[in-house]
Amino acid sequence: MPDLLLELRSEEIPARMQRKAAGDLKKLLTDALVEAGLTYEGAREYWTPRRLTLDIRGLNTRSADVREERKGPRTDANEKAIEGFLRGAGLTSIDQAHVHSDPKKGDFYVAHIVKPGRPAEEIIAEVMPGIIRNFPWGNPMRSGVASAKPGSLRWVRPLQSIVCLFGPEHEETHVIPFAVDGIVASNITYGHRFHAPEAITVRRFADYIEKLEKAYVVLDGDRRKDIILHDARDIAFANGLELVEDEGLLEEVSGLVEWPRVLMGAFEEDYLAIPAEIIRLTIKTNQKCFVTRVLGGETLSNKFILVSNIEAKDGGKEIVHGNGKVVRARLSDARHFWTRDQGDLPDLQTLEVSAEKFGLDLKKPLDQRMAKLDALNVTFHAKLGTQGDRVARIRSLAAELAKVTGADPALVDRAVVLSKADLRTEAVGEFPELQGIMGRKYALLQGDDASVAAAIEDHYKPQGPSDRAPDDKVAITVALADKLDTLVGFWAIDEKPTGSKDPYALRRAALGVIRIMLERKVRLPLAKSFRQATILVLGNPAGMSGPDIHALQIDLLSFFHDRLKVYLRDLGARYDLIDAVLTPDADDLLMVARRVEALTAFITSEDGQNLLAGTKRATQLLAAEEKKGTAVAASVDPSLFRLDQERALYAAVTQASQEAAAAIAGEDFRSAMEALSKLRGPVDRFFNDVLVNDEDPAIRANRLALLGLIRSATGTVADFSKISG
Repeated sequence: MPDLLLELRSEEIPARMQRKAAGDLKKLLTDALVEAGLTYEGAREYWTPRRLTLDIRGLNTRSADVREERKGPRTDANEKAIEGFLRGAGLTSIDQAHVHSDPKKGDFYVAHIVKPGRPAEEIIAEVMPGIIRNFPWGNPMRSGVASAKPGSLRWVRPLQSIVCLFGPEHEETHVIPFAVDGIVASNITYGHRFHAPEAITVRRFADYIEKLEKAYVVLDGDRRKDIILHDARDIAFANGLELVEDEGLLEEVSGLVEWPRVLMGAFEEDYLAIPAEIIRLTIKTNQKCFVTRVLGGETLSNKFILVSNIEAKDGGKEIVHGNGKVVRARLSDARHFWTRDQGDLPDLQTLEVSAEKFGLDLKKPLDQRMAKLDALNVTFHAKLGTQGDRVARIRSLAAELAKVTGADPALVDRAVVLSKADLRTEAVGEFPELQGIMGRKYALLQGDDASVAAAIEDHYKPQGPSDRAPDDKVAITVALADKLDTLVGFWAIDEKPTGSKDPYALRRAALGVIRIMLERKVRLPLAKSFRQATILVLGNPAGMSGPDIHALQIDLLSFFHDRLKVYLRDLGARYDLIDAVLTPDADDLLMVARRVEALTAFITSEDGQNLLAGTKRATQLLAAEEKKGTAVAASVDPSLFRLDQERALYAAVTQASQEAAAAIAGEDFRSAMEALSKLRGPVDRFFNDVLVNDEDPAIRANRLALLGLIRSATGTVADFSKISG
């Protein structure tokens, strides 16, 4: 079966777009082919800075014929109805139609329409211009005089050529003819823009990829990554160092080169006095280079790894020299930021009011930056005030949370007032991703407590599933206060996540609170914290009434429940077991997680399975009778028992309920489950030997009340009716 080779070659595509664009091209074209009735065996996409390529194998030569029956009017219908049927079915005479009989509706006309298949080349030529014109680039550009015309092509960078070849693997291929804005599909491509700018004639994918390689183009993006990574490791090791690996940078750099060549540069060792994070970001951000460290250690070296796109005649000496000059200039700037951040601000006299508000010491550089942040009235959000307002809110909430976490209140207060101070440092101004990290370093330099410094960095954590949760009590307290302030604040102004949109990362903030609570064993009553944050901390924004605040709490707690379900499910918990434990007002999420864990262990045991079956039978029977309006006694009357099985079940339920209640009071959920497991035998014997719906209404009502005791006893640990199985 034939294969299709497609290449769209342009000026440099931004590295961050390449992988997605290649995937989009594959999906758009294969979806269009399948919709047109074609099938294929496999498809793979490729990308470089200057081309998107698609290799589709085993494509049908033509689409299948489509047979369709179109029902028409009755045979005795008027002439106009029959004429309309003929036009719609594409028939020229009623003799071309068939007559079908229906016992109820009589005889009617049916057109048997056959739509013949179309050649694959015709389909491809038809769909490709639309795919190219409507390609989902974020911000496409237009170029040239013709681009000013309405409907002209907009591509992420000017499109330069199109290759579109179709044919069997071992026979001659041919170009599928189509054009977009004067660019005509052909069998001509071009290699590396410097090393091999001449035209290259290609026939099929194997020939294409081989000729590109000879023309200094490595087509496979993942192979370019592999070349860069292994060559960088090797050159570092050869110099007694090891590469500091960075997956994001590796992906970006592989999208900047078609012919990767790895080289090593150096800068003066004096710059190593700058914090490693600043060195790494300076070199990464400005020059897209990797840093290295001492073999087997954490200390950075003064050598860096760069990736060139050309095979330099001098072995890369000039390239290394040029990159080194830029790296040194940028490191000089970074050292300037680092030094200035440790000095005094020039306008200290204007910061006294802010310093007094937050208890700051204007002799200390980081304190000065916090005072400056407040004095400048830097906006956090138009409806939620300034950064200073936010720090004040977090400060008040953290003071309450410290009572729960057991953190030192004075250290918590100090950590909060300095938590956002590094936003006014020059290092963070240059590299925003260093917020928190630089605050910690500057706090230690000015003599603050280690727990305070750690909290300044860690209160942002965890920022993702692979990020660790803070473990120091001070950091835990500030992190919870920071995230709860964010969540309650944006809920109060009705800026909640919608669908896939979450511009303020509120899902991440909620998951961060959940992870801290569960991983650090924090017993935090969320409803109370929401209320404190809404009224005490936020100062009742937008004039919210009591019912409004209550509705906010309920809605936000539901949001937390959704995040908790996802988190526990990712850890392996079953959805039905989570639902069985999670009540709408449950706000002690640590206890919810412990209940799920205990229920999971119990329900997978033989006793658990049997008790589940018996309990479900009891609750379903009771629910059915309640729905019918059958009388159920308010309490069980032992004097109405007629059988030993009733007495045995009553005694077992009474004892199990007492034992389970005591275990739950001690938060020993496994023991509570074990206590309930003793009901297995009495419940089974009761249902085997006792007729619940006795003819005597009093006995029936009493037996139904006994089933109610089973439901109440098991309900203390979980709603068994929600458990599948």
